[in-house]
Amino acid sequence: MEDFPKTFLATDEDAGKRLDQFLAGQLTETSRARVQQLISEEKVLVNDAGAKASLRLRGGERIQVLGSATPPPLRAIAENIPLDLVYEDQDLAVVNKAAGMMVHAGAGATEDERNRGTLVNALLHHFGQLSSVGGELRPGIVHRLDKATSGLIVVAKNDEAHRKLAAQFARRKVKKIYLALVHGWVKSDRGTISSSISRDRVRRTRMTTRRSGGREAITHYLVKERIESMFGKFTLLEVHIDTGRTHQIRVHLASLRHPVVGDALYGAPREVRSKNAMISLPRNFLHAAELQFQHPRTNELMKFSRPLPGELEEFLKTLSAQ
Repeated sequence: MEDFPKTFLATDEDAGKRLDQFLAGQLTETSRARVQQLISEEKVLVNDAGAKASLRLRGGERIQVLGSATPPPLRAIAENIPLDLVYEDQDLAVVNKAAGMMVHAGAGATEDERNRGTLVNALLHHFGQLSSVGGELRPGIVHRLDKATSGLIVVAKNDEAHRKLAAQFARRKVKKIYLALVHGWVKSDRGTISSSISRDRVRRTRMTTRRSGGREAITHYLVKERIESMFGKFTLLEVHIDTGRTHQIRVHLASLRHPVVGDALYGAPREVRSKNAMISLPRNFLHAAELQFQHPRTNELMKFSRPLPGELEEFLKTLSAQ
């Protein structure tokens, strides 16, 4: 908690400086734009009087900062970003999200650059309007995919569609199938992981299955292929989740000591090596390949699928090349 008011004295050396320039130099962790906002909100006094950002100092002024700037409420912004649109009608759209794209900005994203390049921004540009149920930061967003995960996601264009789709997710009526490549050979051909998930107390960006009292999470897996390569052993899995917790597949598979390839946050190496070569994957080998739900207006069963993106296919080919 910062202490206010903060008081500064302009010296002879500050003569000729603009007020906003002077304060930006004093408040080293505050941007000039935020300083200008402070001044416009009348939270800056020069010799006990209000002033403009453009005021030229003469030296000797007593400058007080009365409080912190009030950040404007963050809302998603439309951006012209290419979309792989799989399906669209008046109620919803299904998009094949690329890895590296955040679904929406985080609640703490107070700076413009942290609110850029999201799926929501691309959707707003493409459709103009989405449902408002999720709020101004998450319009249209019924469920999410991690930034480093690719694949299918359904978004709602209006509030009624949003509520009905959300109810299907809550009742576990939505079918989601992922493809994941993990390190090592998974012992059983199929299995279910039902460990509860909570936030790691030490590393807050991680989730964990090692704490009691977490949220229920259920993950089913089926071995599609076991791979023995010059870079070691790997297992390609088909994964079906009953619940949709943060990082669920990644943390569950890591709890079996088979982290998803590329997922350094949960213990996967950043690169895999053989005696003569090294390869790396700059994303997680996790892809939402199939999505199935009932249309919120017609109740028609909607089924969509998308194959592994090119970079994951190439990685598999590299592993298989002996």
